[in-house]
Amino acid sequence: MTRASLSSPGRSDSVLIGRLQIATYAAVCLLIFLVPLGIDDDFLLNRIARYLVLGMVAMALALSWGYAGILNLGQALSFGLGSYCMAMALKLRTVPVHTGSEGLPDFMVWNNVERLPLAWVPFQSMPFAIIAGILVPVLIAALLGWFMFRGRVTGVFVAIITLAALVVGNLLIIDLQSYTGGFNGITDLAQLELFGLVFDAYSASTYYLVATCLTVSLFACLAVTRSKAGLIFQAIRDDERRVRFFGYDVAVFKILAMSVSAAVAGLAGMLYTVVMEFASPTFLDVPLSLSIVIWCAVGGRQSLLGALLGAILIAGMQGALSESEAFLESWTLVMGVTFVLVVLFLPNGLAGLVTLIRNRLAQSSRRSEGAALRPALAEVSASKTGDKS
Repeated sequence: MTRASLSSPGRSDSVLIGRLQIATYAAVCLLIFLVPLGIDDDFLLNRIARYLVLGMVAMALALSWGYAGILNLGQALSFGLGSYCMAMALKLRTVPVHTGSEGLPDFMVWNNVERLPLAWVPFQSMPFAIIAGILVPVLIAALLGWFMFRGRVTGVFVAIITLAALVVGNLLIIDLQSYTGGFNGITDLAQLELFGLVFDAYSASTYYLVATCLTVSLFACLAVTRSKAGLIFQAIRDDERRVRFFGYDVAVFKILAMSVSAAVAGLAGMLYTVVMEFASPTFLDVPLSLSIVIWCAVGGRQSLLGALLGAILIAGMQGALSESEAFLESWTLVMGVTFVLVVLFLPNGLAGLVTLIRNRLAQSSRRSEGAALRPALAEVSASKTGDKS
């Protein structure tokens, strides 16, 4: 047997696995698009759309944590900034009863603000607001990453710094009450209108908007992971010093991973404002950020789809249990036990269970192929022995 024949099965297996992965992602996205066909309850449809948005932000964390090894405990910062960018634009489009003189937001009137702040003026343009909702989180993530990774900060110190940045952002939102609404956030928002379409939070159009953005983000992140940059991300996660030894600028790739993750989280934050119809400082709070980490860990941090489905599953369970009379006081205990069991028995999350089953099936197929080949090999060996004699 030649060297090429020995290497070709591995390549074919890799191609097959890649195609199966794409097919699985496409099937899940198709199922998401089919959900409204079987649901007549607008409130339930709105809730599912909210879970899909939370799945997006968990998927974004999987890109930086699971693939590049960057544990960002401040992922909610990008999410919240995107949310506020959209809320600012929609607030300037509210009906007059929710605004004061010269179209000022109501909370500014209550705080004796006489003119629209300069930071709010560009948000009179919806295209600017959408671009800002993505670029502002990216710029802040890139700036934070530049300071950390140029200084070769790694491990738990990255988690602490990102968590501290989240706390600072949350405090600024609360303290700047005259410009951000403070503890109350930004409420009484207009409905999003794009290309002549009005996206009511409880309509199927908003659900399809979320599903479309989710699908595009999922396949865009998948393309990143399958690119050369994605391979370098994984190499950095496994052994950062070796990647640096081969001449790659590790800091640049870490900043890139963190920035792409922030872009997806910012987009998710904008969609969350559209679905929830308000923006709140709780979107930049520590509990939400830690919840994102838990969702990602339960689903599988080394799988984009696993993190996405993990967030949907856990958020859905949390919502169902917290509203159930039987678990009204004990739902947090049930969720805690679930997390502990997953961490103990599935360290790679739910996606790791799928990988384990796939590997077992592959091993069994190889054994069956080997058993089928043994008689042929024995016959070939016997014929060679006969020729020699």
